[in-house]
Amino acid sequence: MDRLTSLTAFVRVVDSGGFSAAGRKLNMSTTMVSNHVQSLEDRLGARLLNRTTRKVSLTEVGQAYYDRSVQILADLEQADDIAGALQSVPRGTLRIYTNTHLAQFLSPAVVEFLATYPEVKVDLAIGERNVDLIDENFDLAVRMIPSPDSSLIVRTIATWRHVLCCSHSYIEQHGKPAQLDDLKERNCIRHVNYPYGDEWHFVDRKGTPASVKVTGNLVANSGDTLRLAALAGVGVFLAAGFLVRDELESGQLVRLLPEYRPVEFTMNAIYPHRHHLSAKVRTFIDLLVHHATEQQKLINPYS
Repeated sequence: MDRLTSLTAFVRVVDSGGFSAAGRKLNMSTTMVSNHVQSLEDRLGARLLNRTTRKVSLTEVGQAYYDRSVQILADLEQADDIAGALQSVPRGTLRIYTNTHLAQFLSPAVVEFLATYPEVKVDLAIGERNVDLIDENFDLAVRMIPSPDSSLIVRTIATWRHVLCCSHSYIEQHGKPAQLDDLKERNCIRHVNYPYGDEWHFVDRKGTPASVKVTGNLVANSGDTLRLAALAGVGVFLAAGFLVRDELESGQLVRLLPEYRPVEFTMNAIYPHRHHLSAKVRTFIDLLVHHATEQQKLINPYS
């Protein structure tokens, strides 16, 4: 028999003064209550209750066992209350991992989250590596590309596109590409996490998919490094629009081949479990979706 149920039945018999009364409180037959108590006694090899036709009373062993059982059940109830509270109101530490160039989008949500829920703490790690959420004990990752681990849960936060661009100095030295195939002969600097590797994917004005295989002398997992290289005239950069927004608006970088739209991607919240998601994770993701909706133009300024 289930030991916890037997323990509960035993305590209810003592508290209510009999098996029938305990059965009514537990919505259980008198025989089943008796069986649960008997199961405990058989397990312990000791009698817990003295039974007569009129009442039950605790033996010496039963008294010690009852006192401890009451404490165990109280502790379990308190544990349930704590778990329930954690599920209803954000509490505890929320551990998040995100990429360097996404910190600007997470920051407003983190600030509002902390201001709204004073019982929560945030541990925000920023970098460019692929983290193992479970082994490294992260509650959540926010990334611009899908996770390679299909067992993780992915929720879309916002959509975005790349922008094909380069500096004026690069154009002066190498000329402006006139068509997609021209990129085959150019130095194209690439992000290591681009999902299609060295094949850049686009859609033309008619919605027809197009792609070109590129080569270059710089592959990096840092968007900022690639942005600086593009500004220095190193090569053509297929950049996240939000990463080079200011440089495009100021004219430091020039948009290339606008008739070809880079394929659309999503900003994703990635987490290990869908069922019984904690309040801190669920609430932060909802808040992040709200902020991303407000900032969609900043995330995808050249859509």
